[in-house]
Amino acid sequence: MTDGWQWDTSLFSGSAAYYERGRLPYAPGFVETLTALAGLDGTGRLLDVGCGPGIVTLALAPRFAEAVGLDPDQDMLAEAANQASRRAVTNARWHLARAEDLPAGLGQFRVVVFANSFHWTDRDAVAATVKDMLEPGGWFVHMSDLKDESGESVPQPPPPPPAPPVAPYPRIRDLVRHYLGPVRRAGQGTLSHGSPNREDLVLARAGFENFQRHVVPAGQVIERSTDDVVAWVFSRSDSAPHLFGDRLAEFERDLRALLEQTSPGGRFAEYLPATEIMTWRKP
Repeated sequence: MTDGWQWDTSLFSGSAAYYERGRLPYAPGFVETLTALAGLDGTGRLLDVGCGPGIVTLALAPRFAEAVGLDPDQDMLAEAANQASRRAVTNARWHLARAEDLPAGLGQFRVVVFANSFHWTDRDAVAATVKDMLEPGGWFVHMSDLKDESGESVPQPPPPPPAPPVAPYPRIRDLVRHYLGPVRRAGQGTLSHGSPNREDLVLARAGFENFQRHVVPAGQVIERSTDDVVAWVFSRSDSAPHLFGDRLAEFERDLRALLEQTSPGGRFAEYLPATEIMTWRKP
């Protein structure tokens, strides 16, 4: 990571309970896109690094003989196990570790996926290790919301009327800064310049080949509640509950008041973002 930031166990502390509800889903069709691209047929093994509560692991698990989710946050893995039980997914297992702890005795995999997680790792070292863990011809997959050149998510157009209003994200960011300061927080440290990108350069240095980029469109409007938007705020590393300390209840009160000003009915419209999938092959 940049700016001397070092990972610590508090990065997403307290966020697991909010993650499933708060985070927008990946674009419908991402599973089908990866299935067609990598020829997934219910065999082979998947490793989802930084799996969080298992959103991607569980969606892809039926396309593999075994799916392994790896994350350094015990609460995230507990939520993933709960979700697997609810969905009757029996071929997924969960491993508590950082990406830097790999290979961790986990064996070889046909596909290793990082969904909005690679930027939290020592990318060059992790890419080299993952290459050794892949079968010949195996796939390194990076997934995220579609980003622009600055690394920010591509803004979506406002929904057409008479849809509910859009959540006031710029004002939410201002409120977070009011409580936590102007520099983005991340665990016990800060990210003054945000998180790194240019995964293509990292993977090229590691010796991966056959880079491909796919954009899975979404383009649909969904309706979100005040509770959904509050969960989104607390699911983020830069506004995780622990960062507010003894002012957490005060912050949530102000956040809900802001949302009430925007939509007294407590409903918000939001476009699902497109999903960017970048893949590389092990020679």
